[in-house]
Amino acid sequence: MKFKILIFSLLALNFISCKTGTLEPAEIEGKRIAIDQSITPDSSIENFIKPYSQHINKTLDSVLAYNPTNLNKNDGELNTALGNLMADIIMAQVNPVFKSRTGKEINLVLLNYGGIRAAVGKGPVNARTAYSLMPFENEVVIVELTGNKINEMLSYLESNRTAHPLSGIQIRVDKNYKIIEATINQEKIDPEKSYFVATSDYLQQGGDNMIFFKDPVNLYNMKYKIRNTIIDYFQKVDTLKTTRDNRYIKIQ
Repeated sequence: MKFKILIFSLLALNFISCKTGTLEPAEIEGKRIAIDQSITPDSSIENFIKPYSQHINKTLDSVLAYNPTNLNKNDGELNTALGNLMADIIMAQVNPVFKSRTGKEINLVLLNYGGIRAAVGKGPVNARTAYSLMPFENEVVIVELTGNKINEMLSYLESNRTAHPLSGIQIRVDKNYKIIEATINQEKIDPEKSYFVATSDYLQQGGDNMIFFKDPVNLYNMKYKIRNTIIDYFQKVDTLKTTRDNRYIKIQ
């Protein structure tokens, strides 16, 4: 009995001390340290990193293909040689994978003009070229859209008036950028039909205000980075073949 009274007394004392004690705020001081030339390099760290750095640079700079002309995303109003190349690479690299997994084929590709982050100069191209073009970790996704959603996409392109990379679709607009005709595989778009569109996961989530990609009939994540599609394409071709064509043009 005395033991129980002792335990109760200790608990009560602890409770009272917790209730009556005061807490003092701890003092935290911060200091900004600039990372600049005033910091002396650590030679041991540099020596440790050096072989890895050399290996990465060798891999990035190894020649994969040859580009016969300078490519710039600003060389056309509604379609550019560089944008066409980007979209055609997605079609060439991803469609066989998609078909092997689902038995279906990609109907068209739509990327965004702003996603092209560099020009490609005449001469050898390598993995570093691909990293410059696409420094982000965006992956290819396939969205299944109804024909009505495709028409929403066309309305977006009509008002946007930008050379977004496209493949698999032909669009004609008048001098006021109003769509005269749009065909996929030389057929008019059927509102009741479903189409498979390859794009980036960023755009599928509504990036660049492409909200027509949200809530698709089906969504397939290919687990294939856009940058890697470019590298794989460079590796399998000897010379890049690029051109501005009539896939998206304005009729005067």
